[in-house]
Amino acid sequence: MRKGNAVAAKLKQQKNNVIAHEKAFGRHVLVVDDSRAQRRILVLALERGGYRVTEADSGVTALARCQEAAFDFVLSDWMMPEMDGLEFCRAFKAMPRDGYGYFILLTSKSEKGEIADGLDCGADDFLAKPVNSDELRARLRAGERILGMQFELMTKNRLIGSTLDELQKVYDSLDRDLIEARKLQQTLVRERHRDFGRGEVSALLRPSGHVGGDLVGFFEINPHRIGVYSVDVSGHGVASAMMTARLSGLLSGSSPDQNVALTEGAFGEQDAHPPEEVAARLNRMMFENIQVEQYFTLAYADINLRTGQVALVQAGHPHPALIRSSGAVEYIGAGGMPIGLIPGAVYERVEAQLLPGDRLFLVSDGVTECPSSEGEELGEEGLTRILLANRKMKNPALLEALVWDLATYFDGEDFPDDVSGALFLFKG
Repeated sequence: MRKGNAVAAKLKQQKNNVIAHEKAFGRHVLVVDDSRAQRRILVLALERGGYRVTEADSGVTALARCQEAAFDFVLSDWMMPEMDGLEFCRAFKAMPRDGYGYFILLTSKSEKGEIADGLDCGADDFLAKPVNSDELRARLRAGERILGMQFELMTKNRLIGSTLDELQKVYDSLDRDLIEARKLQQTLVRERHRDFGRGEVSALLRPSGHVGGDLVGFFEINPHRIGVYSVDVSGHGVASAMMTARLSGLLSGSSPDQNVALTEGAFGEQDAHPPEEVAARLNRMMFENIQVEQYFTLAYADINLRTGQVALVQAGHPHPALIRSSGAVEYIGAGGMPIGLIPGAVYERVEAQLLPGDRLFLVSDGVTECPSSEGEELGEEGLTRILLANRKMKNPALLEALVWDLATYFDGEDFPDDVSGALFLFKG
């Protein structure tokens, strides 16, 4: 912001310098006429008006003068030998210059066709010969207004250009920071796949922008139980990404003492709170400790690796999918209330039984609500088709196939929302 103000102040100072220079020395006028007497009359009238004047006796000489100095006005006779006024006007307008040059043709011609020829060549105005001094001053004042507006436009364009340059630098800096933030956010999912012996878990996380608001993961409760979760924070961008970083610490398997799901059992072994209590604890923390405007949805499952018994909570998240080894897909849960939306919200436990070869898929709404090129959402039916078409694949390959099929459905890989999910296979 300070740089933008500095640019504006600099341009304002430049404008003031130009105005001061014009007041001190006057506008610079080039008078072109092969008649010395006519030139003298014009020069005297212009000098009395405070203008600086340079003379040229032909169009060729005038072009040479224009190579040496930038003239604000040109008063040129139409009829001249070697190069007439129209040819000189074309050549003058074609010359590169910073500011605008106001061109007035001096002529005794009055036919409309001839006047049109002069305008087509780039002339800005006409003066009939012999030149009346009052009319000359009026024409020059009109030209002064045009030059003033042109200078204002150039000044504003420079300001816009300088501001855009500053904004581009800021954008480039933010872009670099967001790229690094994306790399850091990807590290929140410390493991993308782990084999627990009797079961294995694979994680998918594809932010829709530089950084996203989705989070997936898993952790060991004890040698016979694991926790698997999928989170979707409201909104997008940096604020959502910071919330996912906070939640990653609260559901971390590497820091059991900070994990809100873990507790100590009756005999000192590591245990876990029931899923519905985990959701309630997180909800209280959102209002009592974190205190932000955001909320998030959650699907969290406590899975017994020995029995295949699943206890889970669905807090506003899409329905978890049970992919049976027989080829059927079931969606479980009753929806539930998002976390951080209503104080004191109550969450219900959902139970399911996995058989060997069955899978549990906790998936974000970036998958189920992904639109087609016609705007139709994938939905649970579309997800079922993809899961069944790829069900013989191993977990990592199935998740990769899901992204490919989703990109085909969406007709592109720049998904409008984060795509994430946690896929558990029960081996038994």
